[in-house]
Formats: sequence, C-alpha cells, structure tokens
Amino acid sequence: MTIPQLIEQHDGKRFSIEVLPPLKGRGINQLFNNIDSLIEFNPLYINITTHRSELVFKSTPDGLFQRVSERSRPGTVAVAVAIQQRYGIPAVPHLICSGYSKIETEYALIDLNFLGITNLLLLRGDKAKHDSRFIPNENGHSHASELQKQVNDFNNGLFIDGTKMDIVAEMPKFSYGVAGYPEKHEEAPNPDIDMLWLKNKVDNGASYIVTQMFFDNKKYFDFVDRCRKADINVPIIPGIKPIVSKNQLNILPRVFHVDIPTELATEIANCKDDNQAKQIGIEWGIKQLRELYASNIPSVHMYSLNATNSVRKILEATL
Repeated sequence: MTIPQLIEQHDGKRFSIEVLPPLKGRGINQLFNNIDSLIEFNPLYINITTHRSELVFKSTPDGLFQRVSERSRPGTVAVAVAIQQRYGIPAVPHLICSGYSKIETEYALIDLNFLGITNLLLLRGDKAKHDSRFIPNENGHSHASELQKQVNDFNNGLFIDGTKMDIVAEMPKFSYGVAGYPEKHEEAPNPDIDMLWLKNKVDNGASYIVTQMFFDNKKYFDFVDRCRKADINVPIIPGIKPIVSKNQLNILPRVFHVDIPTELATEIANCKDDNQAKQIGIEWGIKQLRELYASNIPSVHMYSLNATNSVRKILEATL
C-alpha cells in the first residue's frame, strides 16, 4: 500500500515518525526502545534515514595517514526490514544521491524489491562535511530528480546499463515521496524556481511531499497554497521537530536554514537550562499540532531524531 493510500484509508489524526539507523558497531535495541515508546499511538509508517560516507584520516602502521571513506550509520535497508517485520507497519527508507553511485542505488533498489519494501523517500542529501558545496559521487546523481528518473526506469524494468528485467509485470513497483521546503531550499535562487523544481518531481511521479521542519505554521499553510496554485495536488505532509536544547536555537537555523519565530526564540533564549528549553519545545509542538490537525492536513511527520520523549508528550496531548 502506498503512503497516499495509507493516509486515505485512515480517518482522524495521522502521523509518522523518522528514525536513525544505529551507529556502526551498536545494536538495534535502543532504536526499538525508541519506537516502542511511540508505537502505541499507531504511526502510519516509519521513515529510516540514510547517511553518506565521509572521508576520514586513519593512521597506518608506517606512521602515515591514509584518507579512507567511512559510513558511520550503515544498514538503512536492514533496519527497514527489521522494523517492518517487528511492527507490521510500512517502513520507508530514504534513498539519497549524496555519497552514492548509480550502481549502489540500483543494488539498494534490487534488495528492497526482493524484500517487499516498496515505499521510498527520495532526497538529494547533504553535502560532505569537508566540501563547501554539494559534489555528487563519481557516477552518482547531482539532483533528486535524476535519482527519481532511475527509480522510474527501474519500475519500468530498466537497469542503468540498459538491460531489461525479464519479470517486469510481476515486479512490485516503488512508490515515493520527495521533500518540500516551506521556506525555500537553501540553494534555490527564489521561491518560484524552487516551486518549479518541486512541480517537476510531482509531474514525474512523486506521490506525496514531506516538508522540511518549520516552526511557524503560517509558512506551511502559505506553502500549500502556492503548491495548489502551481497545480501540485498530492498530499503535502508537514514536518515537525520539537526543540530539545538551548543550542538548537542556533544550530537548527544554520544547518536546516529555517527561521525560528521571535516568540519561540525569546522563550528558548531565556531558559536557564536544557530541561526548560525541552519543555518549551514540547509546548510549542503541541500548539503547532493542534492548529495543523484542526486544518484538515493529510498527516504529520514527526522528526523524532534524538527527541523521542518530547514527541511522545506532544502526541499524548494532541491525539
């Protein structure tokens, strides 16, 4: 069942959550514990993030340093399978351009297809930490629209080397969503061009949109209005992240290029410690969700990364 079909099938207040794969070398139990604390609220699906490799320097036996590529959070496909089997609800792994070649993406699609995981979220992903701008992997994609074309080709039975599958008719098709930016993607020259890029993705097969986090609901409502005027009519799912510490007042705008409303910023700045900041974040999240749910939104996507307890309190107060 696709994500739009899931949304259509369920009445009332719907939501999804997003989780991180465990760090390399760690078990999955902590991730399961975090999901267990939220599963009673019946999320429609669970997103699993994907992380690129980074170049790091490691010492060699001769005392020199070697630059190697290392991924700190592997296992998105495996985690997706584990979640879907354990909880019996759809898992939605992210597929990203950043740090991946086309052939690596194809292998991921083959594995996911074998495993019966057919819902995806397609993203360009972040630039490497050591780069000043986004640089695609060798033989990789520069934009999410190129990744989208590869998934579309795969759905049509076409591999990247031009060969075709023998069992296209029997193969389950991937359905996917893409990201939307109520405050504009950081690299878009203006909101109108950003909207053209988004419409192109929807016209080429994206069946829903998940927004970047925002802290002012008016920006989401304005974004939806602009999408509808651009003839973008798929579900637009608002993404919500509760603030959990004082330093996020500076980190979130810098990393995610989002504004924090003056009222919220002032309250967080005046907090004595992170516990107070976390409580303000919970209260703000409750206020956001209540207004969103009252506006007949399709669903809410909770960015629960490192904020499981806050998300739980927000859901308790709003569902």
